[in-house]
Amino acid sequence: MKKRVQILTETEVKRALMRLSYEIIEKSEDLDKVVLAGIHTRGIPIAETIRDNIEKHTGKKLPFCTLDITFYRDDLSKKGELPEVIGSEFPVDINGKEVIIFDDVLYTGRTARAAIDSIFAKGRPKRISLCVLIDRGHRELPIRPDYIGKNVPTSQKEVIKVNIESIDGKTDVEILDKEGD
Repeated sequence: MKKRVQILTETEVKRALMRLSYEIIEKSEDLDKVVLAGIHTRGIPIAETIRDNIEKHTGKKLPFCTLDITFYRDDLSKKGELPEVIGSEFPVDINGKEVIIFDDVLYTGRTARAAIDSIFAKGRPKRISLCVLIDRGHRELPIRPDYIGKNVPTSQKEVIKVNIESIDGKTDVEILDKEGD
């Protein structure tokens, strides 16, 4: 990577997550029928933060699932080495519920599609929504987020890096240029 530019500070990330929390509260028909589902890796702490924000403001602690989309990816056969399988956790029945999928960056839409497939393997929700911290465009599939922290138009030669304190030791969002492209 050549150039690294911070596009969201820790404060701005926290502000975006708070705003997303309020949007979910406002748009949900019945919070008692909402299940949050974070995609490994950074979708999980994003969903946990939003779950905590919702609990602070409504008193409701929403059920939480983790999604490992490894076996639902359409590029699994292209990967040279065997991927690490973490596993999904569904401690709650999702049938008839509104499931909100969380991820850090929406790009081609393939990760979101894999997450939807993994949810349908566990049950039949009433509705599935998508919440992303960053939407960078360049969709290859007809997928759009219902909740967006920030739209960041990018070129194909750029990478968006979301850093989360519990994983990366800091919280911010950076845009990086790929080397050699």
